[in-house]
Amino acid sequence: MSEVEDTLKRIQTHKGVVGIIIVNGEGIPIRTTLDNSTTVQYAGLIHQLAAKARSTVRDLDPQNDLTFLRIRSKKHEIMVAPDKEYLLIVIQNPSE
Repeated sequence: MSEVEDTLKRIQTHKGVVGIIIVNGEGIPIRTTLDNSTTVQYAGLIHQLAAKARSTVRDLDPQNDLTFLRIRSKKHEIMVAPDKEYLLIVIQNPSE
């Protein structure tokens, strides 16, 4: 568990990081650095998007799998690192 803590602290110190969310396989947030309502909104929507992206990659090539998803908007950059059981979501302000 301390390895997870160290990793989260290291990510949080990067320039522009607004928040980190760890989501379980059902899309339920289990760790966050954001407020509750923001966490629930991001977790639900990004979980659905990551599942759709993984499905799309597998439809194109059944031997392939999604390893990373990066979404950039005018305000934020959302980086998603999917794993078998968890989803790591990092929200960053790219202008910082």
